[in-house]
Amino acid sequence: MGVAGRSTIRSAVTAGRRRCSREPVPVGGDQAVADRDRWAAVVEGLRRGQDWHHRLVHEQTIDERTRRRWRQYLADERAEARVYRALAGRRHGEEREILLAIAEAEGRHEEHWRRLLGEDRGRPAHPGVRTRVLGWLAQHLGSVFVLALMQRAEQRSPYEEDLHATQQMAADEHIHAEVVRGLAVRGRQRISGTFRAAVFGANDGLVSNLALVLGIGATGVSTPVVLAAGLAGLLSGALSMGAGEFVSVRSQRELLLASTPNPATPDYLPRLDVDANELALVYRARGMSPEEAEQHAAEVLQGARTLQVGEDEAHEELGTAWGAAWSSFAFFASGAIIPVLPYLLGLTGLTAVLTSTALVGLALLLTGSIVGLLSGASPLRRALRQLAIGWGAAAATYGLGLLFGAQVG
Repeated sequence: MGVAGRSTIRSAVTAGRRRCSREPVPVGGDQAVADRDRWAAVVEGLRRGQDWHHRLVHEQTIDERTRRRWRQYLADERAEARVYRALAGRRHGEEREILLAIAEAEGRHEEHWRRLLGEDRGRPAHPGVRTRVLGWLAQHLGSVFVLALMQRAEQRSPYEEDLHATQQMAADEHIHAEVVRGLAVRGRQRISGTFRAAVFGANDGLVSNLALVLGIGATGVSTPVVLAAGLAGLLSGALSMGAGEFVSVRSQRELLLASTPNPATPDYLPRLDVDANELALVYRARGMSPEEAEQHAAEVLQGARTLQVGEDEAHEELGTAWGAAWSSFAFFASGAIIPVLPYLLGLTGLTAVLTSTALVGLALLLTGSIVGLLSGASPLRRALRQLAIGWGAAAATYGLGLLFGAQVG
């Protein structure tokens, strides 16, 4: 770039800064808008200029604290781009292309902070702890959990409030959150059935057996009685969950079987009256319009299509009744055993009660945070809600046990 070109750029940016400084500064909430407009002129100059131009614009206006924040943004953008590329390496087809496109966008954000920092970038900053954890998870897991975490990270982007980030960058982060949300929905749909059975089965075991153990213990009975009651509650609850799931899946499969076309029906097609074409009634009964039903029936009679109305994959999605029963049994038992553990380890009295309550509280926080992550909500809020519900039920049962024990005594 020649001297004349540099002078033109310097003059354009300086004029933009002077124009912004001469404009009246609004008061109140419009201050941030005015400051962002002022910096828009500077950023536009940086886009047309070179890195050397940064020093001319910023040496007198940017302190070291702001530079450190820019370096942190730069490190985070680099790390987030690596996360998306790592996730793309575990995907195929359209999902891979989408993730690589987001990584490219993060690269543009990285270049923005590189231009602002210029040659004086100082010591490279380390990515934030959250970003580093996401990078490790993306490389070793690559699951819907990472996408859910990335969705939350994009939603919490600081660019909306940072005057040195462009409006386009802030908008990009919001759009990235929606893109990741869409990708996460696909993963949530793939694991929704198994995940729902696992989390809610374990949660039922945690809450119901903790309430049982605390309620029985509050009546003043001995520790062996409390232990026996807890084990009985574990077995009865797990068996009940397994039996209920078995009946539910078996009934659903029988319902689907009753709705499936009879496999012997195609044998009767050659005997049908082509003019009457009552085969069309089959498709009208299954929801087709009269025109679609007539066309479909004609194609079937001509041999162009089969009688099957559509591919029914519901049987495979349901799985077997016995498999569902064993899964529900195991999930409930895995949660119900936790309140009993202190008594199995020989603890007694108040120590056992407090230990059992604390263990169940930690487990409830874990299941609640997982539900929050996969649902796209706040993990902390869901965890605290799960904890409040579980401990609330246990406290109510404990109070009833104290009342019953006092009356009996």
